[in-house]
Amino acid sequence: MDEDGRRRSSRIKKIVKEIRYDDHGGDIEEEEPVLKKKRISISNNDVKVSKKVTEKKQSIDDGNDLGEVVTADVEHEVKIGGENGIESVEKGVKSAAKRRKSVVKSMKSAEKSLESAEKGTESDERSDYAKVRATIRAFNSHYLHFVQDEELRVKNLEEELKNKKDDEKAGKRPSKRPDLKAISQMLDENTILYPDKRPGHLPGVDVGHQFYSRAEMCVVGLHNHWLNGIDFMGVKFKKVTELKNYTFPVAISIVLSGQYEDDLDNSDDVIYTGQGGNDLLGNKSQIADQVMKRGNLALKNNIGQNVPVRVIRGLKCPSSYCGKVYTYDGLYNVVDYWAEKGVSGFTIYKYRLKRLEGQPVLTTNQVQFTRAQAPKCADDIRGLVCKDISGGQENIPIPATNLVDDPPGPPTGLAYITTAQVSASVRIPTNAFGCKCKGACFDPSICACAKLNGSEFPYVSKDGGRLIEAKDVVYECGPHCGCGPDCVNKTSQRGLKYRLEVYRTPKKGWGVRSWDFIPSGAFVCEYIGVIKTTDEVHDPENFFIFDIDCLQTMKGLDGRERRKGDVSISPGALSDKAADEVDYCIDAGLTGNVTRYINHSCAPNLFVQCVLSEHHDIKLARIVLFAADNIPPLQELSYDYGYAVDSVVDKAGNIKHMDCYCGAPDCKKRMF
Repeated sequence: MDEDGRRRSSRIKKIVKEIRYDDHGGDIEEEEPVLKKKRISISNNDVKVSKKVTEKKQSIDDGNDLGEVVTADVEHEVKIGGENGIESVEKGVKSAAKRRKSVVKSMKSAEKSLESAEKGTESDERSDYAKVRATIRAFNSHYLHFVQDEELRVKNLEEELKNKKDDEKAGKRPSKRPDLKAISQMLDENTILYPDKRPGHLPGVDVGHQFYSRAEMCVVGLHNHWLNGIDFMGVKFKKVTELKNYTFPVAISIVLSGQYEDDLDNSDDVIYTGQGGNDLLGNKSQIADQVMKRGNLALKNNIGQNVPVRVIRGLKCPSSYCGKVYTYDGLYNVVDYWAEKGVSGFTIYKYRLKRLEGQPVLTTNQVQFTRAQAPKCADDIRGLVCKDISGGQENIPIPATNLVDDPPGPPTGLAYITTAQVSASVRIPTNAFGCKCKGACFDPSICACAKLNGSEFPYVSKDGGRLIEAKDVVYECGPHCGCGPDCVNKTSQRGLKYRLEVYRTPKKGWGVRSWDFIPSGAFVCEYIGVIKTTDEVHDPENFFIFDIDCLQTMKGLDGRERRKGDVSISPGALSDKAADEVDYCIDAGLTGNVTRYINHSCAPNLFVQCVLSEHHDIKLARIVLFAADNIPPLQELSYDYGYAVDSVVDKAGNIKHMDCYCGAPDCKKRMF
């Protein structure tokens, strides 16, 4: 953490998250959140799917492909399962609607708060970058909810199949696409960031911006089709005044991801193969002639009209859980086109694109998401000053590097621990009850711990457990429960999963980064130290005090942003008297773990979550950090310290101020 600031409040911000899919040809990806000053407006309307798969179709010729997401998804399921497929869709939707009523209620409440907050305060003037982050996090939240529904559906299906004969088990089952359902949800809510198609750069999306699925690009509006490689504006856009002189359709973006065998990519110059006629489900070879219409015609019309297209490159990334990363590489002009016989003997259209000058240098070839890029052993690390700051106590060694100081030295003054110590003045409750589940908990209707979380599990099983959304408090299964260590509701109790490194920064002291890709909602680490009463802490120069202020956050006190409240809390705990003061804190000044080195950011990629597992006293909750976004390797980890204005004083009682060096576009320039 910053070495000159004391963390007097976690100020837990509301976040939303997700998972992803590679939507170009069905390759599965996954993805997830955004900490922001004002919560993104999202209302979880029940997803509606009709048997009439053409009901939501829009004009294909107008390029309104995004609006067909639900239709395409239902069509896919009906083709596979026939009438049974339709029934399966309807059952799944009814189940999702029933399970999310509490979410709808809390989201509507948050929406009202946002509307009132946005009536004229300057704090709601988020930057374009913050809006992009918020949109993707909203998508992640929807996505994970649908993933949870799907996991439960699959589990129930497996139970049904156990009692069926082998011949009844044969054949494919209707498949679900949580990513497409999440897009549809945001379409229904009108929360797509840039719903109206437009050529050129999009605000908040710089050259080099990385997306982890086609679906992410859809909800932002960078590329509006989850499958097709060419996005275009149809003839209806001729009504737009500034575009009335164009010949339509006009292409606005393309995705290069190796879908066609005839593509040729030389970075600044691209030979792009038109769309259509290839085997999407097979080896991607051409199996039919391409036709000059829709996207193909749009690219042709760009020639001579001076309308550049956005180019996004999709690259395979073995170390990324989604298998690909999509990078926005800027604007290109379409300078020529021709028809020819392709490798497979069918007619294809080729387009030559040339990158516009004056743009930032291409970053795609610098994207390195492979485990091979990480050092194979500690001795290979540049600037290594300590092979493992935990001294072998963690599941994974935590090296420390220093390329800043001369001479370089390791972090000092910390006795490393992996389990919280408790001051003599603090009494930890021991009377918590547990669930009676066996093996692993999966049915929220019978799990006692799930009932405490609003009758649903806070995690999905995907990627070893991911938190669906930030809550007032998460009740995990604990030592009094009948389930085993692999239960998904024990996600934060399994120790470090990702390879972390403590490294010296030029202006912020020590910082922490990961060598691995971290998906949104994933558990990263816990803030561990000595649990004390706040009365025991007297040293204003101790910069590693973390207040356990979960109650204050639940009540929205002192500017804290309230979270989803559909959890079980003792009425007495929420009384005004109980929430007036923070009674306990975690002191990691001399004794702690790697989390104490994580720095503040005004646009953090982690969020703080209160978790209860061994007991149910909210005032003594564990402080756990989860990924707010999909975090690429070597990006610094950070969370919002949430200091109140004028809350930090020196030994003489004078108010202290400290500059912020997080470098975020929305940086407040001063931490406190």
